[in-house]
Amino acid sequence: MSKQLQSRVAIVTGAGGGLGRSHALELARHGARVVVNDLGAGARAVADEIRLAGGEAVACAGDVTRYEDMQSMAELAIAEFGRIDILVNNAGILRDRTFAKMPLDDFRLVLDVHVMGSVHAAKAVWPRMQAQNYGRIVMTTSSSGLYGNFGQSNYGAAKMALVGLMQALALEGARHDIRVNCLAPSAATAMTEGLLPEDAAAVMTPERVSPALLALAGDAAPTRMILLAGGGSYECAHITMTRGIHIDDAAGPAETLCRRLAEVQAQAGQFVPDSGWDQPRHELAKARGQLE
Repeated sequence: MSKQLQSRVAIVTGAGGGLGRSHALELARHGARVVVNDLGAGARAVADEIRLAGGEAVACAGDVTRYEDMQSMAELAIAEFGRIDILVNNAGILRDRTFAKMPLDDFRLVLDVHVMGSVHAAKAVWPRMQAQNYGRIVMTTSSSGLYGNFGQSNYGAAKMALVGLMQALALEGARHDIRVNCLAPSAATAMTEGLLPEDAAAVMTPERVSPALLALAGDAAPTRMILLAGGGSYECAHITMTRGIHIDDAAGPAETLCRRLAEVQAQAGQFVPDSGWDQPRHELAKARGQLE
């Protein structure tokens, strides 16, 4: 086992079981000292497991929906290990139901845990990462957010929001070498029980997702990557912009657009924008006749 994360300090939220436990163990195997966060006794058990294997770890019972808890978690990491290099925002819950039947409280709760939980943890570690000019943050997104899933409007909205958070933080953190990425896992865990085929458990194990962390959290990590991982397979998702069309005001824009939507959707010449400003830049270039 390589020790590419030797001397690095990692925090993993929601690490008392499932994917979080696997993430914490994987980071420790590569040499990281790990702060294992969760609400229950699982965090202590995972920290003990890491120490029994010869690694360094400390448990932290904190609620990601409480910013004060995340501040305390960051302070514990500094007190125990002296720095914070890696944050893996893994904590999450499901409250699946069709939108028509979903209580708004369930919608808010899922957003609070996934989105604000990630915001709280990132906010707590951000000043330390800026000060040391180094940081790696991994958000946990999902294909449910990227592509949609029936009965998961709350979860999908939360997971796509984390992609937007990643995009902005990666730009803001670049000058301090803070690299921010998203991991979209496919794994059979307690959260996905009943959602995957019966024979999926043997293939879609958490342990076959966690190696992705070495790519996203190591010194040579990319930034703004959406890495999909499951069953030993790895893919990349992109949010692209098509070349599109330009319609003169005199041509009846609304009617013309409706007639030419297929051209707007055409994928030939599409690209991945460097930032949100690439949309108006692209549109101005077309309006000025600089692009066909």
